[in-house]
Amino acid sequence: MAEGLGFVDPTAGGSAAVIQMAARPVDLSGKVVGLLDNTKEQADIILQTVGDALCERFGVERLVIRRKEHYSKPATLEIINEMADQVDVAIAGLGG
Repeated sequence: MAEGLGFVDPTAGGSAAVIQMAARPVDLSGKVVGLLDNTKEQADIILQTVGDALCERFGVERLVIRRKEHYSKPATLEIINEMADQVDVAIAGLGG
């Protein structure tokens, strides 16, 4: 799906370990979407805008928005586990 959209895989060539990608849902209707804010400037605004559009255009039932402690640190296990338990799809947001 993303092949024709011009996205760059930031993990390309970064690790010898092969990690299987999670199965993608066919559509987002009725799904819970997690949005992870990386704390950079405007990330919260960007994610809220994306989340609102997903709800309006694709029928997302609910958003779960969480914010990392700092952009240079990984999300805590508490945040990761909470999102894993609550959401069908997760998006990590990048601000400027």
